[in-house]
Amino acid sequence: MDPISPLEQALHAARALVLADLVAGRVAEADVVSLVEDSITQRRWWVEQWPEGAGYVAGLVAQDVQDALLERYGRWPLCPVCGTGEPHALDVEPELGPDPHWVCGEAGVKVAAVGALGEAIGGQASS
Repeated sequence: MDPISPLEQALHAARALVLADLVAGRVAEADVVSLVEDSITQRRWWVEQWPEGAGYVAGLVAQDVQDALLERYGRWPLCPVCGTGEPHALDVEPELGPDPHWVCGEAGVKVAAVGALGEAIGGQASS
């Protein structure tokens, strides 16, 4: 069996992290998981063109899925930090960089690493 390439490792890790957040938010329905797969397909091409960007894939996939969910269903993930005011979604920061986090732009705080949203919203923590 051939070892898994760094590209595939990055894509599998990104898939797992975003799926963990979707499961924590209880929105991991089949059609939503398909959005993750669509993003992975697109990002595979992107990383093939720019291999140095492999470390950025998790944040990009999270943003892709967030954007697709906004178009189809509404904001996700909703901020668990702000208890008052209009419900608002978290943002992924950095937009293009390693170690992506879900951030509340209104409160200016990191809420959770991508893949660890369950810890912040009271869902199951990833193990």
